[in-house]
Amino acid sequence: MNSKNRRDFLSDVGRGMLATGLGVGLANDLGFSTAFADRGPDSLPLGAHESLVELIRGTPPDKLQPILIAKLKAGEVDNKKLISAAALANAEAFGGQDYVGFHTAMAMLPALEMTKQLPSDRQWLPVLKVIYRNAAQCQQHGGASKATLMTLHAAEHSAEGDIGLKIRDACRSADMKAAEDLFGTLAKASPRDAFNALQPAVQDDINVHRFVFAHRTYGLIGLLGPEYAHTLLRQSVRQMVDFESEHKRHKHPEHPIRTLLPKLLDQYKLDGKTLGKKDPGDEAIDALAKAIYTGPQAQSAEAVAAALAEGIDPEVVGEAISLASNMLVLRQGSDKWRTHGDSSGVHSSDSTNAFRNMARNTDPKYAVSGLIVAAYNSIVQGTFPGQAYPLDDHRKAIKAEDAKGLLAECEEAVKVNDQGRAAAAIQIYGEKGFPVDGVFQTLIKYTISEDGRLHGEKFFHTVGEEYRTTRPAFRWRQITALARVTASAYGYNREDKHGLHAAGYEEACKVIGIDA
Repeated sequence: MNSKNRRDFLSDVGRGMLATGLGVGLANDLGFSTAFADRGPDSLPLGAHESLVELIRGTPPDKLQPILIAKLKAGEVDNKKLISAAALANAEAFGGQDYVGFHTAMAMLPALEMTKQLPSDRQWLPVLKVIYRNAAQCQQHGGASKATLMTLHAAEHSAEGDIGLKIRDACRSADMKAAEDLFGTLAKASPRDAFNALQPAVQDDINVHRFVFAHRTYGLIGLLGPEYAHTLLRQSVRQMVDFESEHKRHKHPEHPIRTLLPKLLDQYKLDGKTLGKKDPGDEAIDALAKAIYTGPQAQSAEAVAAALAEGIDPEVVGEAISLASNMLVLRQGSDKWRTHGDSSGVHSSDSTNAFRNMARNTDPKYAVSGLIVAAYNSIVQGTFPGQAYPLDDHRKAIKAEDAKGLLAECEEAVKVNDQGRAAAAIQIYGEKGFPVDGVFQTLIKYTISEDGRLHGEKFFHTVGEEYRTTRPAFRWRQITALARVTASAYGYNREDKHGLHAAGYEEACKVIGIDA
């Protein structure tokens, strides 16, 4: 014992127990001699999750999946334990610096939430899908033998001045060491304080991934616990430094939001302003949403700054931005066939949802600046001039009038990628006052079975949240958008090749013993 510290000893015990549980032959087949290489003193502290993290990182996805299903069936793990370990495996492997990696991390909490809406025999599927993707990318990245995120040995003292601005400036300079050292001074801070310190950097550029990733990593703290807060949020710092490095490499100019945001905060005297609680009503909120959608971007941002200055509740302002994002999904013309994945509407909706959540979990000054940035970002990919789906011709194609028939017509439309007919069936369903749960239960199976170009789980969760936080006069637009996006995604993989379900989905159903 003298030659090992306590953590190394417990780590070895955990590895031995896992290998024993799998059997020596299977462990060798899975390559655990590499996966269980000495983690060393600079490895991330993983606590009770360590052996499961190493299993996920070190096992090819097709071999991992039956092992996890066996563990689920035996009651050794549950969905929460799997997502917790997968989140840490993702953090250690990628550190926020891999495109598929951070997309997978952003899907983890949404996948876990989806399990609550499924019958008991299908509740493992969304979690297994995301872990399959995670394991596949880990293998592409070198498996368990290659880690990106290591223990941070930063200065213990507190940095003087505004730590958030210092982190932002270090990110602007693409100085990874400085940014990490600064964030390291917050290692013992509360999760909320650390999250507040990230906001100046998060809001310093227009990029859907920096917004949604920050929001989702903060959400994972609620699952894993505050002791993992610094590890989880540190990924955002590294991601933002990477983004800035790319800008400098390609000689991109600084984004206009860096000068526009302080200008609007000063012009509308929003610094330190007590936020209002006004709700001007449906008509005014619809008008604000249309003004944001009409743009251009600087005017969208200014419309939100003016609304906040007038004392309109930030929650209500966020609702208007969400409705503007939703317009992108519904108004995209048929000339651009794909509305799922990284389409402008899905990106905008997910970003706005992230900003609304961050506004609820940060100090008021960051809620104000964040909503202004959200409005600017909402139409960053441009807008569409057409009418919102469903069009009249789409509605005329619908024959059913009862709830069961309308949901069946939607399913039929999804399976042939008929976005207009799917949207029409669900729009009519809502107009007739049928329960929204029927739509979620109908469409969730296709969110799980299809690839969605890495965005399916996030958007499904976004729609659910935005439906619940949007006033009754407008909330059904979110559900119609989900129907359209689901129809767009059916059968397409990440490379837009048709006729394929999500990787690992059919195999998972077979091992569990349920229909795909």
